[in-house]
Amino acid sequence: MRLSFAGTPAFAAVALRALLDAGQRVELVLTQPDRASGRGMTLQSSPVKQLAESAGIDVFQPPTLRDPAAQERLRAAACDLLIVAAYGLILPQAVLDIPRFGGINIHASLLPRWRGAAPIQRALLAGDTQTGICIMQMTAGLDCGPLLLAESLPIAADDSAGSLHDKLAALGARLLLQTLQASWPLPMTPQPEVGITYAAKIDKQEARLDWRLPAEQLERQVRAFNPVPGAFLIFDGRPIKVWRAEVLKDVGGTAGMVLAVGRQGIDVACGAAALRLTELQKAGGKRLPAAQFLAGVALRAGEMCRVGA
Repeated sequence: MRLSFAGTPAFAAVALRALLDAGQRVELVLTQPDRASGRGMTLQSSPVKQLAESAGIDVFQPPTLRDPAAQERLRAAACDLLIVAAYGLILPQAVLDIPRFGGINIHASLLPRWRGAAPIQRALLAGDTQTGICIMQMTAGLDCGPLLLAESLPIAADDSAGSLHDKLAALGARLLLQTLQASWPLPMTPQPEVGITYAAKIDKQEARLDWRLPAEQLERQVRAFNPVPGAFLIFDGRPIKVWRAEVLKDVGGTAGMVLAVGRQGIDVACGAAALRLTELQKAGGKRLPAAQFLAGVALRAGEMCRVGA
């Protein structure tokens, strides 16, 4: 089939690379417009754009797909199928009607659980023990189309959003190729009408550690926001990012109090149990194991981290 591909971040680039390595005919790549990034706020191309350009594929970066001119560009590509992975723009029904077989989406959850923008982080925050990939026929609604293919993936106790992202990206690429190798059109399975949850976009303030919460919940928060935006605490009026932590059972103390400081980590009392911080980063610094971090930050037992907002 002649394919169009719409995606933006690294998750989508893994799928596009799989298509190219498999010899699929990708005629047009859609990705979001270049964004200013970094300290110099220079324009940066998305991972999908960089890969597409290196492969000599035509790249299209419309700010919206509701514009008839943008839709005409898709129509001119004369593709049989539009593949979407973490694109970031709304696809109106008029766009989905252009390819002969419509559009399919690679979604990083077991639908209908965690429809929406941040399924990986929300699964970790909720303490889910499994997630997966769904290949879905796209409709105008939010991630509610019928399923073509799905496969589950266990969530390891030490998985971060970064490690889980990489596992799901690889699984998504494999299932995409498996979908394309089948005889089209494919049978579809409607999503269940029960068990629907929504994965809202992550707000940076969600990454702040509130020591009144149980340690298990805060440990999930650390993993869910690693690498972006990074969980953080406030100590002496300054933010400190926390990249790794572990739960300590049966430890008392006032929420937010530093209970112990040592080479193994910084123990902080929580609403229930305590959290040992094992990898941290001060503003402008590098990610460091606790022992090295403490060489440059004076933090002692008995001191308090800010508890609330």
